[in-house]
Amino acid sequence: MDFLEVIKAQYIDGYRIHLWFNNDVDKIVDLSDKLVGMAFEPLRDKEYFKRFHIAYNTIEWDNGTDFAPEYLYEVGQNA
Repeated sequence: MDFLEVIKAQYIDGYRIHLWFNNDVDKIVDLSDKLVGMAFEPLRDKEYFKRFHIAYNTIEWDNGTDFAPEYLYEVGQNA
């Protein structure tokens, strides 16, 4: 497999998202302590945080903020 991709994502609660990757692994990521910096400021609003979508093989928010799929895979816990 050349590139790791998020193929499905589902909001759980708080700042946790269940992610499915193209290598048949799914993980739960808790981004509560990862929302650091100006780009991530809007994501601290949980209602805004919930409104992510999959774009360019990862999760993204309307303001263009995203996380690399490799990073999400690394920090996620096996579901």
